[in-house]
This record gives sequence, C-alpha cells and structure tokens, in this order.
Amino acid sequence: MEHSPAILHAKELLFLLGIILGSGMFTGFIARLLKVPDVVLFLLAGMLLGGAGLGVIDVKVDSTLNQLLLIFGSCYILFDGGASVRLSVLKNVWPTLLIIATVGVLISAFVTAYAAQYLLGLPFIFALLLGAVIASTDPATLVPIFKQVKIRAKVAQTVMSESAFNDAMGAILTFAVLGLAVSGSDFSVANSLFDLLKQSILGILGGAVLGYLAALFIAHEKYSFLAEYAPVVTIMSVAAAYLSIDNLHASGFMAVFVFGLMLGNKDIFGFKMEQHEEARLEDFILTTSLIMRIFIFVLLGSQVNFALLQQYFWPAFGVVLVFMFIGRPLVVFTCALPDRRAKWTLQELLFMCWARETGVIPGALAGMLVGLKVPHSDVIASVTFLAILITILLQATTTRWLAAKLDLLEN
Repeated sequence: MEHSPAILHAKELLFLLGIILGSGMFTGFIARLLKVPDVVLFLLAGMLLGGAGLGVIDVKVDSTLNQLLLIFGSCYILFDGGASVRLSVLKNVWPTLLIIATVGVLISAFVTAYAAQYLLGLPFIFALLLGAVIASTDPATLVPIFKQVKIRAKVAQTVMSESAFNDAMGAILTFAVLGLAVSGSDFSVANSLFDLLKQSILGILGGAVLGYLAALFIAHEKYSFLAEYAPVVTIMSVAAAYLSIDNLHASGFMAVFVFGLMLGNKDIFGFKMEQHEEARLEDFILTTSLIMRIFIFVLLGSQVNFALLQQYFWPAFGVVLVFMFIGRPLVVFTCALPDRRAKWTLQELLFMCWARETGVIPGALAGMLVGLKVPHSDVIASVTFLAILITILLQATTTRWLAAKLDLLEN
C-alpha cells in the first residue's frame, strides 16, 4: 500500500507544492531586502527551477493542477483587488476610472494587436487576443509598491483602483475575443461590444448579490451567524461567484471583483465586524493572495518556452515597446484628459503612464490559453512573459525615482 501509485503521486504532489511555496518564501524575503516587487523574483525562481533550468518543477500547462491554480488564483487575486478599492475615492475620479478601465483596455488591446500583426505576423484576431491578454495592469504589483512608496493619495488610489477594475475588463475582453477566434466568426465591433456589455452587467449583478449576502452573513448585527467562518466564506464565495456566473456565459472574473468590492466596502451598507475579526479576515486574504501569487508566477516562470522566446525575441520586444510607450500613454491621455472634474496635472498623467505594470491576471490568462491549446497561444504566452518581466523590472523599480522627479511624493 505504501508504494501504491496514488500514494506515490500524492507524495510527489506534496513535494512539488512544498518546493513552490519554499522558493516563494525565500525569494519573497530577498525581494523585500532588495525593495523590488516579489513577482519578479517569483518568475526568476520558476525559470531556475523549471524544465529549462534545474528541472525540479514540471507541471504541464494543460494539467488539471495548473488550470486549477490559474483559475482560482486569478479569481482570488481579483477578489482581493476589489476588496482594496474604496468607493469613497471613486466618487472623485470615477469618470477617469470608468473610461480607462473600459475604453482604455480596448485602445491598449487594439494598438498592441496592430503591432503584433505587423511584427509577429499573427492573424489579426489572434493578435487582438494577445492585446486583450496583456491590456490590463496589475494590482498585485501596484498595491505593494504604493505601500512602500508614498505617492500623492489621489494618484495612488486612482492607479490602484483602475488596475483592479481593468483586470476584470481585460479578462472579459480576452474570452470574448477567444470565442470569436475559435469559432471562426467574422469580427464585428458592434456584436463584440454588446457581448462585453452583457457579460459585464451579469457579472456585476451576480457579484453584487453574492457580495451583499456574504457581508450580511459575516457582519450584520443580527444575521452574522457565519462571522466565525469569514475566511472560509471568502474562499467558498469566490469559487461560487466565478462558477455560477461563468455557467451563465457571463464574466465570472467581473463577478469575483465586484464581490470583493462589496465585501471591502461593507461599512457603507451598515455592516461592521468586530475589530479582531476584521483583522483576522484581512490577514487571511493577504496571506491567501500571496500564496496564489507565488503559485501563478513560479509556475509561469517554470513553463517559459525559451526556444520560442529566443525565436521571436526581437519582434516580441518590439511589440512590448509599442505596448509600453505608445499604447498605454495613449490610453492615459485619451481617457483622463476629458475628465475636467479630476483636474489632472501633466505630472500626474505622466506618472500614470509609467505606473502600469503587467502581472498576475495577464500571466494567468496566457497560461489558460496555452492549457486550452488555442492556436498561437505559445507565441502569446511568450510575449506576455516578456511584457511582465520588462514592465515589472523597468517600471516598478523606478517608481520612487519618477515620483520624486515629478514631485508626487507625499511629504
């Protein structure tokens, strides 16, 4: 019995999970000492331990384990992003947030798509799929950075909130374009926008209902019979929100984000937890998000196809440069300038153009596409990895310097 295949496989799996978590803890500690985002070193650790390195981590991209970690991990991180958004901030800059997180994602995706079609020779629908995958920014990277670097509150809250919103929009756009790509249907702007709107509305409604119920059952004065199980409620509800809304052919990602938004702003609805229970729940969410971040980025790094990356390096590098220096600045200036109420200064807009790292959700989406064996998904994954590595290494590490140059550091 001791040597049965099931037990041996279980032991191998436990060893693998231990290696991933152990490498994540070690590299996270090094990242804190070096004052760089931990996801950079998680990626590098995955590259070192993966098949192209020491060969310790060998998780197939189409395996059940990999897809489970990618789907649930990205859902929980989106939930955490939603929970970190404060509605009190949105009332001052909501036009900018709304336009950047919707129209801005579309602009970034299309600019990247034209670059990818020209430089990589991809069919336009798959070039657009690439643009959709990497269009969103990364709250998992930005939130820790802004905790370390004290940026002017208006700018910091806008960038963090918008990154959480556009993650959900990026996921919706990715699967909308994927549906067109695999069905072979002709691309229609009107039909695609209608599908995006339908998926978003159903996701928002579903997430709002589940978020309100969760807040009711863990924080209501009379009905909080699940207060003791609040951490378990978050895990169960994130899975339920994603699966139930996804089964309705709507955006499960938008649902989990709105679920987090409702739970994170439960005090607006008159719900309040005991201080020690609130602190326990926040610690659990932060820890679980960290674990999910470790799994996603270490696995992503271990699955990098270096031969393909080397083959397409220069055209992929060109796509990333267009994405960083044309697409994203175009998004910020096009979407934020019309918002006269926010009174954005040139310094604030320039900073917002730069603080736009690519991270967890694009990495997870690229991994899902590879797992689904979507045509050209290996090229999409390689460009996504390069975008994550370059934006995080270049932009995240220069945030403090640029903020100081633009006089945006809080005194």
